[in-house]
Amino acid sequence: MESITMMGSPKSVNETFLPNGTNGIKEDKTTIGILGSGDFAKSLTIRLIRCGYHVVIGSREPKCAADFFPHVVDVTHHEDAILKANIIFVAIHREHYSALWDLKHLLAGKILVDVSNNMRVDQYPESNAEYLSSLFPDCYVVKGFNVVSAWALQLGPKDASSQVYICSNNVQARHQVIELARQMNFIPIDMGTLSSSREIENLPLRLFTPWKGPVVIAISLATFFFVYSFIRDIIHPYFKNQQSDFYKIPIEIVNKTLPIVAITLLSLVYLAGLLAAAHQLYYGTKYRRFPPWLENWLQCRKQLGLLSFFFAAVHVVYSMCLPMRRSERYTFLNAAYQQVHGNVGNSWNEEEVWRVEMYISFGIMSLGLLSLLAVTSIPSVNSALNWREFSFIQSTLGYVALLISTFHVLIYGWKRAFEEEYYRFYTPPTFVLALVLPTIVILGKIVLLCPCVSKKLRRIKRGWEKSHFKENPGSAAAHVSPERVTVM
Repeated sequence: MESITMMGSPKSVNETFLPNGTNGIKEDKTTIGILGSGDFAKSLTIRLIRCGYHVVIGSREPKCAADFFPHVVDVTHHEDAILKANIIFVAIHREHYSALWDLKHLLAGKILVDVSNNMRVDQYPESNAEYLSSLFPDCYVVKGFNVVSAWALQLGPKDASSQVYICSNNVQARHQVIELARQMNFIPIDMGTLSSSREIENLPLRLFTPWKGPVVIAISLATFFFVYSFIRDIIHPYFKNQQSDFYKIPIEIVNKTLPIVAITLLSLVYLAGLLAAAHQLYYGTKYRRFPPWLENWLQCRKQLGLLSFFFAAVHVVYSMCLPMRRSERYTFLNAAYQQVHGNVGNSWNEEEVWRVEMYISFGIMSLGLLSLLAVTSIPSVNSALNWREFSFIQSTLGYVALLISTFHVLIYGWKRAFEEEYYRFYTPPTFVLALVLPTIVILGKIVLLCPCVSKKLRRIKRGWEKSHFKENPGSAAAHVSPERVTVM
């Protein structure tokens, strides 16, 4: 079969179509066709012209559409545009594909690049590209450029994602569109056959998919602890002493909620790893799949960690603003007046001074370590680290950050955890609740660090399986090196 070329005439497969003529084939500008005259078609036209291509636009009303395109662009009817180009971008909606049915004989042998998207995920039984291919079986349908916005096309890939996903059942057509994407300064990602078009079309419709679960967890925790603090610190004084402390809601109550959510989310990051290790120890193998809920939990640890850093950073800002409040000034003046009225010359409390100094110091250190964890999660920084370095920062320093954060909360609570007046409505203080999950994680990590447990866990991670020794205790398989074990 004759190979597909962009010029519309049979050529060798090895020939390329670079518009600048450096490949020695032709110095003429390659013609690209676009069916449609919408915003995407206009932006695509501008990008192609800047890259040295000649563009022909096919429109139902060429006279009206011509005013919206540069003068160097040929704006004509669909028939003429199809005849002048071999690679044609179909920049029309799916419901209008059938309008091209009468031009089926002209489209035979052409490369049709489907750039359409849907309104929701899996809107139709088949993807738009597969539907277009079924309408025009004599064409070479390629799915691509649907993840790029019109704004990115005009200003260049540096202003948005530079990756474009491309798939097609025809290898030659796919490679030509991939080369075209490179000429337009995009990074093409080869997704294989047209069966991948459904996944490609769903990509622009996803809205922070990996973040939905962690964000829901963070909002739920923040709501719970905010209501909990509101009942204890606002409702309780009002009912007991008729004391109105509602002014504390915007700053103090919020600032009590933020650190608890931050340390809880950080604990959830490492609790998932402990449960995964316990799962492997229980079954004696690393080849048994985790439960779906644990797999999802392990996959969203990065998002949980970043949300923890966010809540911790906001907590620092709120804490720095506490002395700026008018209520804090009145409290300070009243305390000074009572000191003078009571003829107290020096109210220095050595224990309280040391407590606050250590409390602030541990808070600064924990925020610094959380910042390091957040920075190393950036792809550009992550790519500069090898696996051992990344694991040391995210795992070892992460546990250190959790430990220091726990000390930060412990020093904040100090002796108040044992005083009856802080158990309002018979409920424990918020800092006591904040210590529950971190303490469990730290104790669990200590158990895993015990020599007997850590040695067995290392053997499992290297491929050792308990089932081999149970089923064939005297067989030669018991003496096979873990590296030689084959997973069926």
